[in-house]
Amino acid sequence: MNASSNARLVLCVYALLWALPATAQDGKALFATCAACHGADATGNPATGAPALAGQDAKYLERQLANFRSGLRGADPRDTYGQQMRAASAVLPGAAAITAVSSHLSKLRANVLKPSPKADLRNGNNLYHGKCGACHGGRAEGNAALGAPRLSGLDADYIRRQIGDFKSGLRGSDPNDRYGRQMRLMAATLASDRDLDDVIAYMHAQGAAPKPAPVK
Repeated sequence: MNASSNARLVLCVYALLWALPATAQDGKALFATCAACHGADATGNPATGAPALAGQDAKYLERQLANFRSGLRGADPRDTYGQQMRAASAVLPGAAAITAVSSHLSKLRANVLKPSPKADLRNGNNLYHGKCGACHGGRAEGNAALGAPRLSGLDADYIRRQIGDFKSGLRGSDPNDRYGRQMRLMAATLASDRDLDDVIAYMHAQGAAPKPAPVK
């Protein structure tokens, strides 16, 4: 291969690398197709049933998108929202795109919600730490090492729907869905709607509260 051929090869490689961000690796651009439901800032839209994605752990988002694409999640014909997400996730061209959009979302400012003034935060605190905190973190901030997502920024209707889906088997029934099976077991321990509302309010209160100062 002569010097001229080498130069053309180098230019082609650089051209391909330059073009990648406009396709699979431009997470912000890829998210534009999702913003109609999830909001331009990815803080969700309860009116469309779309949860907040901003500030969520990237690996968790990657896993959910992969689950939708493979049918591990959203395959049940009763799962209207899941079926919508299966179609939406198919728009992403591949694994690199999933990684890019997940990385972009993880870097956005997390959603902050005010707790319901009608809730019993003491009951919510007790239930949350007894049932949820070991995996999802003391402040509902999530735990990437355990594959547990941030919960503090998810709207109440979305959380209620997911807990209901876990209880009914609409979500987490696939034997290959290890995390979903764990959540089915935990969801069943919340005995009443009032208890669930108290837990949700407690999680929202953690997201809205100032973070404790680091210990020096």
